[in-house]
Amino acid sequence: MSRIVSKVDTSSAQFKANFESMSQRVQQLHDRLHQARFERPQRDIDRLQKLKKLTVQERLALLLDPGTPFLELSGLAANKSYGGDVHGAGQVSGIGIIHGREVIIHADDPSIKGGAWYPLSVKKIIRTLDIAIENRLPVIHLCDSAGGFLPLQSDLFPDRYTAGRIFRNQCTLSKMGVPQIAVVLGHCTAGGAYIPALSDYSVIVRGNGGVFLGGPPLVKAATGEVVSAEALGGAEMHTTVSGTCDYAADDEPHAMAIARDIFAQTSPVVKQTIDRIEAEPPHYDPKELYGIIPTDRKVGFDMREIIARIVDGSHFHEYQPGYGTTIVCGFARIWGCKVGILANNGVLFNDSSLKAAHFMRLCDRDRTPLVFLQNITGYMVGREYEERGITKDGAKMIMTQVGCSVPKFTVIVGSSFGAGNYGMCGRAFDGRFLWMWPQSEIAVMGAEQAANTLADVKIRQLQRHGEQLTEAQIAEIRQPVLESFQAESDAYYSTSEMWDDGILDPVDTRNALGMAIVSSLNAPFGEMGYGVLRL
Repeated sequence: MSRIVSKVDTSSAQFKANFESMSQRVQQLHDRLHQARFERPQRDIDRLQKLKKLTVQERLALLLDPGTPFLELSGLAANKSYGGDVHGAGQVSGIGIIHGREVIIHADDPSIKGGAWYPLSVKKIIRTLDIAIENRLPVIHLCDSAGGFLPLQSDLFPDRYTAGRIFRNQCTLSKMGVPQIAVVLGHCTAGGAYIPALSDYSVIVRGNGGVFLGGPPLVKAATGEVVSAEALGGAEMHTTVSGTCDYAADDEPHAMAIARDIFAQTSPVVKQTIDRIEAEPPHYDPKELYGIIPTDRKVGFDMREIIARIVDGSHFHEYQPGYGTTIVCGFARIWGCKVGILANNGVLFNDSSLKAAHFMRLCDRDRTPLVFLQNITGYMVGREYEERGITKDGAKMIMTQVGCSVPKFTVIVGSSFGAGNYGMCGRAFDGRFLWMWPQSEIAVMGAEQAANTLADVKIRQLQRHGEQLTEAQIAEIRQPVLESFQAESDAYYSTSEMWDDGILDPVDTRNALGMAIVSSLNAPFGEMGYGVLRL
């Protein structure tokens, strides 16, 4: 592969302005992540220390191999919900390394509302287990939850993708032969009791650990029986009488050591074979990404400059470079793994849609994972393009993308609007992972476009009745729509609702993709197959 020749002038005023703007956004991102991970009211820290409990971050440090990366997922989930107090939705999820093998961690955070599950907590746990299923990743559950947050129970309990889905996913993993280890560090109450019960192995800490369908207050209310938490569901009872748990640990470090030892006894899977060689860093400094993204979202940029700072050696073999130029397609390597990259360089026209579809078929045939880099306003609209069949050609791209059986990974580096999000493997299209950058936006259309569209509809409605709107009245219609779209298309709103797997510092994109790609190789690729293409 030839090396991309960068045309970026890192000494230009525009580059420096872009760099400063993105640096500020990245600092805000790191500040928010630090708050979500570490900043707690002193009373909550004191409570954990009194109980001789560790924080989630301390637990992870004991569980994972020293010096290895941890790819945290949805670290800012719920940042716009529940008054902003339920950091990370009260859960920590991510991919780490134990005995040299990838595992996915689901950890309750007892420093937030006693580890209670909110609706977005449940969504995050389900997403974590979905990732385990899709990638056949062993799961470590670090259990320490007060149970469901009862005031919001109607959003927690009854629907298909609420709490019951957690246990359905656990059963699915077991059926697939994927190991699960539960470490009971606090109380597992009501439905939460099923997490250790449905795991292959369970470790429980003496004194703090407890597993019961109904805690002492509920037992007393339901039956009149007065019983202590330890007698009802503590470590001694469950490891010597009920058999619900397998190992009793003296404290949390002991529990993590047992969990690591158990994991060492499980059989590793044979990874899928893809074209992979020794990795090399990008030729260009990844931090230059800060200066490439314009401060004005309406200003375009060359996606090749992004690719050059993500892929191994900045090497890229571009496919059909002279055709369908509003999408860049080609082969590169990330962490030594060969990937096919599709990156938007403008709106999708008929030719760029067909080019993308053909390229995806080539990658799928050759068992090459796909990486989508989104900066897309959508497919081109207008009479000329409809006559050429833009809807039909866009459908070919979408149909092909859904039919691909190789793992797919998406990073929204700019805008992600309309059906362009779909063709470029948005959240609904079963990519293994999807991330955003701090300045990214996602919506059915841009804020100004939406405001103008709705204002135009209202104007035409009134004109049919002989009425005319003043400029001030038109502005009154536009402004609320503009503000709503701007707020709800923001990357922090997206990640709060878990429409993505987290916001990345652009510099971390390569490593996030690398770890995700390597982890995906634990699962077999599916069979190639495609639906009917409208020719």
